[in-house]
Amino acid sequence: MSVKENLAAIQENIKKACERANRNIDEITIIGVTKYVTIERAQELLANGVNNLGENRTDEFLHKYEEIGDDANWHFIGTLQSRKVKDIVGKVSVIHSLERLSVAKQINKRSEKPIDCFVQVNISGEESKHGLSKEEVIPFIEQLEPYDKVHVVGLMTMAPHVDDEDEIRQVFKELANLRDEVRKKNFAHAPCNYLSMGMSNDYEIAIEEGATHIRIGSKLVGS
Repeated sequence: MSVKENLAAIQENIKKACERANRNIDEITIIGVTKYVTIERAQELLANGVNNLGENRTDEFLHKYEEIGDDANWHFIGTLQSRKVKDIVGKVSVIHSLERLSVAKQINKRSEKPIDCFVQVNISGEESKHGLSKEEVIPFIEQLEPYDKVHVVGLMTMAPHVDDEDEIRQVFKELANLRDEVRKKNFAHAPCNYLSMGMSNDYEIAIEEGATHIRIGSKLVGS
């Protein structure tokens, strides 16, 4: 299947999920995850109107950025090490994986303007996953206040890779509830309006539970 055909199928599924949840399709941002594909495949996404591209490794991101540059709106979706922040600042628009103060300090030190960040939360509690526990999120966001280049736009999580839809849905529900708790705090530095959740295998459930940013790789660009 071509990117164009894949995208059409995904957009149709998004439309149906939005109808089921009584949501507006304009609230959903598709991030095309290009981490395992060629530069040509990434460019095919751009040609089909998917301008938001997601990478999870700095080296691979920089390789693609050299060719594509600012034609794409880049999202960094992988674990970010403090020492790598300098390599991506000024190139990425959004960071989906903020979970450490040391990274926030580097963003603040090296960025000339505020960067939109999602705080990564490990709702499922799986040891294989990165992110803060639910209890850690609000104290962490409070600690970010002095860093004016860190703009917390939302929360991000990954659901477990299981067949049980109820288990997946529960993870997304909990993130949405946590986001609402953060919003009630009215932090100036953390409006926290968005939810980055849902991937190729579970994006429809994520949309039904309030996702605003879905990160789609294999279903969109192939594996």
